[in-house]
Amino acid sequence: MKKHIKFLALLAIAAVQFACSGDDDKGTNVPQPPTDDTFIRASDISYLPEMEAVQTKFYNNGKEENMLTTLKNAGCNAVRIRLWKNPVNGRSGMAEVKALAEKSRKAGLRVWLTVHYSDHWADPGAQTTPEEWKNLSFDQLKTAVTTYTETIIKEINPDIIQIGNEINSGLLWPKGHLIDNEQQCISLLSAASKAVRAKAPKTKIMIHYAGINGGGTDWFFNKMKTIDYDYIGLSYYPIHHGKDLTEVASTIDALGEKYGKKVVIAETSYPFTFLYNDFTNNIIGNNTQIIPEFPATPAGQKAFVLAVRASVEASAHGQGFAYWGGEWVAFRGKQSAFGSTYENQALYSFDNNALSVMQAFAR
Repeated sequence: MKKHIKFLALLAIAAVQFACSGDDDKGTNVPQPPTDDTFIRASDISYLPEMEAVQTKFYNNGKEENMLTTLKNAGCNAVRIRLWKNPVNGRSGMAEVKALAEKSRKAGLRVWLTVHYSDHWADPGAQTTPEEWKNLSFDQLKTAVTTYTETIIKEINPDIIQIGNEINSGLLWPKGHLIDNEQQCISLLSAASKAVRAKAPKTKIMIHYAGINGGGTDWFFNKMKTIDYDYIGLSYYPIHHGKDLTEVASTIDALGEKYGKKVVIAETSYPFTFLYNDFTNNIIGNNTQIIPEFPATPAGQKAFVLAVRASVEASAHGQGFAYWGGEWVAFRGKQSAFGSTYENQALYSFDNNALSVMQAFAR
């Protein structure tokens, strides 16, 4: 009952704070949150530099507006940015991420870095060791992790740092594989954590697991108990992790209580349509992949994010949430076969106008 009351309260707040025409493509403007605002309301913006490089324009209420401004005014108080070690094209590399972090801070947003410890995507199915490190011994690899993490702190100094992205089976495979080389995995994570604590004791450290059910979370975080960190991060996508939102709340409660950590839904998203805006196949495209109570409409998208937020806020251990892929519109053109797989889950309509889901970030 508590969760449902919280959800209704959030809907009431949204109705008061925002002028929205039928949950359509209209954007929003709300007062800026106070400086002591600690509940994380974040959006991943990792593709933004690449989109701005090709002059992609974004709009709020039909008027051109910088994405960081729109997010900040909506109530977003942090941005999540991925960092790759040596990406082939430089995208999501140190220089690009440092510049984006600086822009975000100037816009009044906290910086949350997702360090992949890889040259490209790291997730439960792939944790590829950077090419530069692939021939190192384990001791050398551990030293490299320490040095690299120290450099990240020196160059970017994030407010929150994820040491690894969706590391269900560890990171830096094969040496850091959690199942095959458990002690080495823990040693690598501990090295990263110690580097952060030594250089930036106020920075919050997050360990990130993809999923919220099935017992895997407890198995995983039990193995993490010797590591010094602050936040448990969880990915929650109904298409992958189940359609029962009560499990989100119960998982947050159980993990927070057992491990004494604050819990963040580090990634979530939802479609506002099943249509396409380019020739690239989307992750979600039909009703079997979503929760029936939340249709693939702008209103359904907003209601889903509000419900996830309510689940986090209803727990004494909940610390916040982040929307993933909100910036990833079809910026390579409507005929691109290598465009966005997420444009129907973005925070923007197909004409790049801010959707009413932005209201879910309200203070």
